[in-house]
Amino acid sequence: MAGSQDFVADPRNADLLVYLDGALVPTDQAKVSIFDAGFGMGDGVWEGLRLHKRALLFLDAHLDRLYAGAEAIRIHIGLSRDELVGEIKRLLDANGMTDGAHLRLMVTRGRKATINQDPRNALGRATIAITAEYKAKPPEASKGLALRSVSLRTSRPDTFDMRLNSHSRLNLIRALIEAIDTDPEADEAIMLDPHGQVASCNATNFFWVRDGQVQTSTSAYCFNGITRDNVIAACRAGAAPVLECSVPLSHVLAAEEAFVTGTMGGITPVRSIDGHRMPMVGGPVTQRIAAAYEAMKDADAAANVLV
Repeated sequence: MAGSQDFVADPRNADLLVYLDGALVPTDQAKVSIFDAGFGMGDGVWEGLRLHKRALLFLDAHLDRLYAGAEAIRIHIGLSRDELVGEIKRLLDANGMTDGAHLRLMVTRGRKATINQDPRNALGRATIAITAEYKAKPPEASKGLALRSVSLRTSRPDTFDMRLNSHSRLNLIRALIEAIDTDPEADEAIMLDPHGQVASCNATNFFWVRDGQVQTSTSAYCFNGITRDNVIAACRAGAAPVLECSVPLSHVLAAEEAFVTGTMGGITPVRSIDGHRMPMVGGPVTQRIAAAYEAMKDADAAANVLV
């Protein structure tokens, strides 16, 4: 594997339980109907959560995004926020987890009378599945990612809103496939927006540094990333000057540093873009941002102990 989502294999993951519709079951016994809307249509929303020092980081922001996404596509989750957090805690307690885990919380429209797009064919109960696995970034992540620009564009909000954390990821998967086909060593794809300006990577938010200033795309055509928001907040709190802007790829190629952000990988440096080596990999600005983000994580964990 390669990319910002890569992780170190952990033998503890072999015997973990997963959560499925109120039951805690071994991984190989967790089954969803082929008539489930998530399986048949990609009809659902999800969140990635990080367990750090007994707390689920920035949980309120993640739940805000989850419930807003579910409401946008008219899925009734069937659990209040407090009830859902209670179910997550039950899973973590059952697995004896307190730190270093990555969770994927998935909600689909549930089983349908038949597989088609019409939400009115749903039988009325959402499917809720939660996985929790021990995941740590591999040491080689510090060497930086190789990014490759692709022809596939991010979509407009009135076409397919990337800010909605939807199960459907086909366009993003196609972008990564194009990047790998162009360069087998590519870790992620850089996608432009419909106007040809830098927008996002296929799985993460993208930042670059020019003349000491942290820059990133506007929020119109990229993921509504929780880590992205935290990096921007850290910058505005004094970590570095920051600018949200629409620029062509040539502007980014003149950057001194670059990095991507995500719940799983946190802050991951970039070593090259389209074969162009970055002058600095994990340079001083990236290091300041990473340190500020770690401090934010620790403060949030200390204030929100869950397990």
